Amino acid sequence: MKRFLRKCGRWTDIIPVAVIFSVLLAAGGSLISSLLETFIPVTKLLDPLTGDPDVSAFMQMYLSTIGVWILVLPIILLVKHLRPMKQALGPNRRGNTVKGALIGLGLGFGSNALCAGISLLSGDIRLSYAGFRPLVLLVFLIFVMIQSGSEELIDRLYLYQKLRRRYRNPWIAILVNSLAFTAMHVFNPGFTLLAGLQIFAVGMVFSLLVYYYDSLWAAITFHTAWNFTQNILFGLPNSGIVSAYSLFRLEAASARNGLFYNVDFGIEGSIGASLVLLLIAAGIILINRKRGERKDIWEEAEKEAASRCPRCGTPLKEEDLFCPRCGQKR
Repeated sequence: MKRFLRKCGRWTDIIPVAVIFSVLLAAGGSLISSLLETFIPVTKLLDPLTGDPDVSAFMQMYLSTIGVWILVLPIILLVKHLRPMKQALGPNRRGNTVKGALIGLGLGFGSNALCAGISLLSGDIRLSYAGFRPLVLLVFLIFVMIQSGSEELIDRLYLYQKLRRRYRNPWIAILVNSLAFTAMHVFNPGFTLLAGLQIFAVGMVFSLLVYYYDSLWAAITFHTAWNFTQNILFGLPNSGIVSAYSLFRLEAASARNGLFYNVDFGIEGSIGASLVLLLIAAGIILINRKRGERKDIWEEAEKEAASRCPRCGTPLKEEDLFCPRCGQKR
């Protein structure tokens, strides 16, 4: 058991409790967003920009996750035992860099564009040009990043790091948070088991970027580009949801199920997208097979916990086999 659990772990880090706390954070963020919407008429403020109430409302949908940012960031900064998570969130030379963020954007756009391109060439979808509005696209990109980032804060920062603090095997954190991420999308329109496989695969990719490159930023930008490319650039369903505005418009009546496209759920519901993401995950693992975790932010906490009595917390010397205060075996 000692080889399985880390001494710095807390009871709140065990899998079911950590998942429940993650759900509570997501619910709390939604509540904060709802309260803000009560006092700030965001949709009306966006109307002059979009010129269309439906587009404004869709923008607001992406922005409505900002409550998660408002809730999670202060918790990480103020709660003492969570403060090491700041290392995973802030800039660092290992992965949270501009370069890392751009790599995430490239992977997200490239993988999505590949799936959409094959679907176009195979005739599974047809797109028509809808019009280029640079300011609207920019605001959408920012709002999509807020929404995508909120999910990464819950899954690849909070949940992932709590599980890393409790369990020695990193695959527990990688797999459990990917499963939790999949569960967040179960009630989306058109969800299927195949769609669940794809969402799990992309969750794995995000987790591996955090584990091997210590780059939450890359996970956020990959996630952003993945959603933005589908929904706002190509006008395809993103997790079953169709945007009220996009650079290209899908001719829905002519769409059909194919290797890289699902009529109800979009690219994410296809076996092709799942394979592409699993190949990316396999590539990351293969490239880093001799490297391992880039940064263990709980290493110091584990060393400190190992130097204290597990029962009463009394500091122990190297030669102490038993706690001098309570007699507990080290």
